[in-house]
Amino acid sequence: MANNDDVVGLDDLATFIAVCEAKGFRAAAKRLGLSPSTVSEKIAQFETRLGVPLLIRTTRSVAPTDAGRALVERIAPLLVEARAALQDAASSRDEVRGLLKLNVTGAVMVDILPPLIDRFLAGHPKVRIEIMVDDRLVDITAAGCDAGIRYGEHLAQNVIAVPIGPARQRLALAASPGYLAEKGEPNHPRALRDHDCIRLRFSSGALVEWEFERRGETVKVDPLGRLVLNVDAAGAAIELARSGRGIVAAFENWLTPYLKSGELRPVLPDWWSEFDGPRLYFASRFMPAPLRAFVDFVTGSRKSTLDHRFALDARPTVGTR
Repeated sequence: MANNDDVVGLDDLATFIAVCEAKGFRAAAKRLGLSPSTVSEKIAQFETRLGVPLLIRTTRSVAPTDAGRALVERIAPLLVEARAALQDAASSRDEVRGLLKLNVTGAVMVDILPPLIDRFLAGHPKVRIEIMVDDRLVDITAAGCDAGIRYGEHLAQNVIAVPIGPARQRLALAASPGYLAEKGEPNHPRALRDHDCIRLRFSSGALVEWEFERRGETVKVDPLGRLVLNVDAAGAAIELARSGRGIVAAFENWLTPYLKSGELRPVLPDWWSEFDGPRLYFASRFMPAPLRAFVDFVTGSRKSTLDHRFALDARPTVGTR
């Protein structure tokens, strides 16, 4: 029979959840600043005290048992709440401090999130930020994160979400002038099947969908990519397009500098599809001080940007005769 004295220890629970999140002892040990053997021993002692196995160990991976999974689902939110309470206690009224942990899609790491983080850190010198880049939709609470950033179609229904970055974005196509001079310009999305296409693949294994829209007509094309790269290598895909290796599809804001410089030319611009921009999302129940400050910063930055654009649009124009 298990010894139930001191069954619940916050340190043991935190270690167990870290192993589940990292899917291994070595990665969890690195995160916790411990040796893998110490982490393994802690988990073994924890299982002994509970009298039930919590992890399935193989030579390649570590996964929770049914009992371990149920424990994570119930305990992870409580640890998040405890961390939020401790951070709130540590933060004075005038100075926010503590860790802000974000789980974000790689698409926002190119030109949307970094400048925001830079300005936020400058205004909150006592805040630390950890960013986990993951293109899969994850439970941010179970992953030990305060908030996530995803695009609208991938958001759960029971979260609060605020826009971060551009309200609308477009999937744009581009190629180098040299490539188009040699291969010709496609006059319809279906003609892309006859071109060298540079495709991007999500970490889930799915290819980024090429969907086009014009005057109510929607066309989906799945060309065989001569080059296929992970979305984390989107910058390399754009560089390959600049060097003439084919047509690339990427966020318009990623391609804009090269379109302006003439290094790339737009392909089928009348067909570029538009969609909602990214959103910062979080559970309403837990809001530690660093997250509350970041949400206020994001909404404030967005309002300032909109006010600036409104002022520019409202300026009187001077006509010429």
